[in-house]
Amino acid sequence: MINVTKPFLPPKEEYEEMLDGIWKRNWLTNSGPLVKKLELQLKNYLGLSNLLFVSNGTVALQMAIKALELKGEIITTPFSFIATTSSVIWEGCMPVFADIDPDTLNIDPAKIEAAITDATTGILATHVYGNPCDIEAIDKIAKKHNIKVIYDAAHCFGTKYNGRSVFEYGDVSTCSFHATKLFHTIEGGAVISRDVELMKKIEVMHNFGFNGPEDFSCVGINGKNSEFHAAMGLVNMRRADDLLATRKRQYERYEKMLEGLEIRHIKYRKGEFNYSYFPVIFDSEEGLLRALDELKANRIFARRYFYPSLSTISYASLNAAPISEDISKRVLCLPLYFDLTNEEIDFVCDVLIRVQNR
Repeated sequence: MINVTKPFLPPKEEYEEMLDGIWKRNWLTNSGPLVKKLELQLKNYLGLSNLLFVSNGTVALQMAIKALELKGEIITTPFSFIATTSSVIWEGCMPVFADIDPDTLNIDPAKIEAAITDATTGILATHVYGNPCDIEAIDKIAKKHNIKVIYDAAHCFGTKYNGRSVFEYGDVSTCSFHATKLFHTIEGGAVISRDVELMKKIEVMHNFGFNGPEDFSCVGINGKNSEFHAAMGLVNMRRADDLLATRKRQYERYEKMLEGLEIRHIKYRKGEFNYSYFPVIFDSEEGLLRALDELKANRIFARRYFYPSLSTISYASLNAAPISEDISKRVLCLPLYFDLTNEEIDFVCDVLIRVQNR
């Protein structure tokens, strides 16, 4: 069986060595030494000035919206994981969908500009599959209209843009370290911003609003993460270069094997891409479903990701997004994970080629 993804697990003895230290210190959560060590290693590896390790990528988005004090309408993408839109609604704001670029699958800056009203306070854009948005265009729009920008960079560990980590852009960027991600801490996420005062605010916020033993300076939430999750992150950090390099080799093998097939790949923007996912876009939904059925018959489990378009979700549907709605029906992510072998990649490709040659 070949799944769409499989969590990377380091040697068990290395993780157990970390656990021995946790048992000795008896410090399990509340910004323990491993959490702080992981934050430092992530900042150094990714070239960031500020980073807060939090419980997951969804809470990271919710805290970003809260910390920036966004109200009213937030323009966002309909082509993302449900957490992007749910976080907007959870924080009492209204998601307004701006359709996507059909080539990059990222939110289209021209559609953002057209969607801005007097009630707009922010933009929440996703770097889809780790592919950077048109950052310059979005920044120009945000400055023109004096609105904030949050980047959902859940897929972006290791992605660079103009020589810098893609996390460095926008007012806030968030990341996911969920078990299915290229780099993971089992469950986890991060909030990143160059604004030191904003980061201090979010740090207080993620610990119930505590600003001292008996002082609460703001409405807070439990967004902390544990020493056990940080331990997994620290062990996985030892292999960060290998994780990224392996993913690139696998991605390039897929590209070579599928050359000439009547499918389309997304257009990646300039920068150092991390090859988080391998999405393919079929000519029709019927073609996708035929391929999906054949893959399943061979115990290969790809994923319709992202499907459906968030503009069709009942509790979030405010405006149509025809490009997103079309693409979401035709895009399929093929299996991609650290120990996926060349033979398995070739088998996946052979099945797709057979389907199309019938």
